[in-house]
Amino acid sequence: METRLLLTTSSVSPLPPRKFTPCCHINPTKNRALARKIMKEWKQKGRIFIKGEFVDCASLIQALSKRRLPHLAQELLLEMKSEGLAPNNSTLCALMLCFAENEFFSQSEGVWDEMLNSSWVPSIQIVSELMDAYAKMGHFDKVKKIMDQVISRNFDFVPELYSVAVSCFGKLGKLELMENTLKEMVARGFPVDSATGNTFIRYYSIFGSLTDMETSYGRLKRSRHLIEEEGIRAMSIAYIRERKFYRLSEFLRGVGLERRNVGNLLWNLVLLSFAVNFKMKTLQREFMRMLDAGFRPDLTTFNIRALAFSRMNLFWDLHLSLEHMKHEGVVSDLVTYGCLIDAYLDRRLAKNLNFALNKMNVEDSPLVLTDPLVFEAMGKGDFHLSSEAVMEFNRQKKWTYRQLIAIYLKKQYRRNQIFWNY
Repeated sequence: METRLLLTTSSVSPLPPRKFTPCCHINPTKNRALARKIMKEWKQKGRIFIKGEFVDCASLIQALSKRRLPHLAQELLLEMKSEGLAPNNSTLCALMLCFAENEFFSQSEGVWDEMLNSSWVPSIQIVSELMDAYAKMGHFDKVKKIMDQVISRNFDFVPELYSVAVSCFGKLGKLELMENTLKEMVARGFPVDSATGNTFIRYYSIFGSLTDMETSYGRLKRSRHLIEEEGIRAMSIAYIRERKFYRLSEFLRGVGLERRNVGNLLWNLVLLSFAVNFKMKTLQREFMRMLDAGFRPDLTTFNIRALAFSRMNLFWDLHLSLEHMKHEGVVSDLVTYGCLIDAYLDRRLAKNLNFALNKMNVEDSPLVLTDPLVFEAMGKGDFHLSSEAVMEFNRQKKWTYRQLIAIYLKKQYRRNQIFWNY
């Protein structure tokens, strides 16, 4: 059954003018006329659907919300009423979210309360979007009020609601509210699922300390849930940013390097933890262990080693790694080329560069396919940074590695000429 909205004109009176919409400064008569015109145009285009006394114009309301025009959405509601029509449930949901996202909180709450007190049962998606809209504006009390209202009516999605609330608070760094929500969830007898546990880890890794993050991970392990790829990445980034590479390697071993549902991620991060400190013997030993465990190296694996070889000027190891890549059928990316070029130029061996490049397909289009975690730990090389800047400056051109190399070598030559002239 559709919900009939019984709001009067006074209940949707506009708030004082705000900065987000130029329509605030237009008088109500012009607003109503504009709303009438828009509604007529959308009817003619067949984008407003009328069934009996109910009208569906959710897409129109969403479009007005994106353009930050909640006043027009409000006038549309009154225009519908004047024509003897009532918005259907999808339109009311769109209207409620439009008001919430544009800080028309009293109007949004009015629609929510009217719908909630009818026979309407909200979906978890609508509740999630409404909670996010309030949370973004810092109205966490309203988020808690929505939760209490939903819980008091004992809707089927109450367990899922707690997970949504955890994410809602966590993405804004409200760790205490996130913890309180979890405690309430457990107190009501709802189990903490894997997704919620991994959400905790993700947000503690972003907004909390390493100790808090590790405590959260310990809680996940005690619940016998596995940490997922997103959680592994989040914790790894936290360790990398704090330069705690030993703790990173210990964490990865604790997760289990034999896990195959995350591909080469765990092994690549272990190699990265040694490559970043140029522990070359350990790096080689761990690489051999990776192969012995039955894992095949991917592009990120090779580039982690290539970056270490390049910065240590280990040309023989670098060339062996390139040969191994070719044998495995792994195609080089911009990072691989950068390792080679930076190593040769660092030792002033530009004249010998063609020897190495002849074995590579320099006519390919440049791509960066290496895991971004590598750049968090080791940064980007000079050739890599220069090439990205060149391609960013002229996006229309179809670049090749050969062209980027020529530009970079020319730039290095000019820089050296300027230096020697002084």
